[in-house]
Amino acid sequence: MKASEFINKFKSSYLWGNLVAMGLVVVLICLGVKYGIDLYTHHGESIPIPNVLHKSFDDASRILDDAGLQVVVSDTGYVKTLPPNCILEQSPAPGERVKSGHVIRVTINASHTPTLTIPDVIDNSSMREAMAKLSAMGFKLGEPQFVPGEQDWVYGILVRGRHVVAGDKVSIEDKLIIQVGNGRRDAADSVDYIDPVFEENGAGTESGDDSFEEVTAPEPAESAPESSGQSGHAPSPRPSAQAGGHSSSQHQSSTEVVE
Repeated sequence: MKASEFINKFKSSYLWGNLVAMGLVVVLICLGVKYGIDLYTHHGESIPIPNVLHKSFDDASRILDDAGLQVVVSDTGYVKTLPPNCILEQSPAPGERVKSGHVIRVTINASHTPTLTIPDVIDNSSMREAMAKLSAMGFKLGEPQFVPGEQDWVYGILVRGRHVVAGDKVSIEDKLIIQVGNGRRDAADSVDYIDPVFEENGAGTESGDDSFEEVTAPEPAESAPESSGQSGHAPSPRPSAQAGGHSSSQHQSSTEVVE
């Protein structure tokens, strides 16, 4: 290709028309991106956040909607002195400037007193461990009540004078009284020693003394004399008073035979 022909192509209106069209498209794209993004993101616009603290949720929703903002409940709390379903917190804070359509997250007051579950600390932990765990969970604790038992061992929990166990639900407004051992033994745990009681056969009385039956030993039998000439032989024993059948004459004849 000659140089003259190459230069003539650059002078063609068709070529320059295409170049101009491409340039216009690029410019339009740049302008569209710039202003379109600003329009979409509301660049330069800001709305001050209204203060809706302590207002009812319905009133707060209406106020924020009129300001071009959205409201979402993110959490619930409890304040005894405030009415139920009122706004306790809002984020972002009142007075900050945000764009239209921004979401405002609020915390509302619960309609009833929240409850907490009693953990497994009864007869399972010391006083220090139980108080630390209960306080961390949000319970209100009163002065410990000391009872007979092992030193500083948790034996029970009282709520309004009533015993509770692990798993019971208790209002956060109620105060917990922990029953703790004082290191002393309960008198009911002592052992009483008593004397044994024996029943006598045929008797209507009970006594701890042993009773015995008196038995009379039998008398030895009389022995006959071997010979009449034995003067040194000891006389036979005299019959006892129990042998009532012998007469006095029999006693005398026995004496003569011995002599």
